[in-house]
Amino acid sequence: MVSEVQAAGVALWRENGQGRQFAIVHRPHRSDWSLPKGKLDRGETHAVAAVRETREETGYSCALGAGLGEIRYPLPDNGSTKSVHYYTARVTGGEFTANDEVDELRWCDLAQARELLSYPHDAGVLERAAALGTGSATVLLVRHAKAGSRADWGGPDTERPLADAGLRQAEALRGLLALWSPERVYSAPRLRCVDTIAPLARDLGADIGAEPLLSEEGYWPDRAAGTRRLLEIAGTAAVTAICSQGGVIPDVVERLMDAAGTPVTGQVRSKKGSVWVLTLRRSENGLSLEAADYYPSALPKPA
Repeated sequence: MVSEVQAAGVALWRENGQGRQFAIVHRPHRSDWSLPKGKLDRGETHAVAAVRETREETGYSCALGAGLGEIRYPLPDNGSTKSVHYYTARVTGGEFTANDEVDELRWCDLAQARELLSYPHDAGVLERAAALGTGSATVLLVRHAKAGSRADWGGPDTERPLADAGLRQAEALRGLLALWSPERVYSAPRLRCVDTIAPLARDLGADIGAEPLLSEEGYWPDRAAGTRRLLEIAGTAAVTAICSQGGVIPDVVERLMDAAGTPVTGQVRSKKGSVWVLTLRRSENGLSLEAADYYPSALPKPA
């Protein structure tokens, strides 16, 4: 059985006053020009690996954006294949210093990058990143983590707490959501929703805004009002984290997709502890959905 090496990489970008530039790196051990990427360490998710590898290879810290899909290709050395998950990533700090893996980095516009890159699949990744634009806003739409059984809970449902497994999910979400550098945090008025997003809010030093229209009983009487409220919240910050419920999230995502002209085929998923990363573009008509990426779990798959 042929093994598959799991890796993650980024289309790392910055604005320089004349437009957007992408980072292209030279790897001396392969004598090629590529996008920043590398193999997952044991116990890592693709998103975590993408940020870590970017920092190690380029010296830059970054905030993730939309997913750019997966590239697979054979490795010539041992007959295995490599699978690389790519993301857009905005530079947030740091500077490049030559190292053992990368001895040169160039900032290029899209045309220059196409000429420099050694592999056509890397150019394809950059073209997808350029087509997305920089994005006006990002919403991290989180379904609350696992809570205790309703049957075993004697108090009001709004006060039903997270189970032990849910507390572990909340801790994992703390690290995953931080990779997008959220600025504001909101929650449906449910203890299990608040406690899911609370570790992230503490790290950010942010208050958790209560949002009744994104709870199940607040959303369904007027779905359009709930969807408008999500877009209003999104317009207040570059990146916002919102924790809601399984009876709300699939419908919100489906409505945004329909409005963007990309209707859903099949069921919109929303597992407990999952995240939808919604990339929104601003126009004269307001914010609209540009890309939607689903992360079923913040926890890494067992090795």
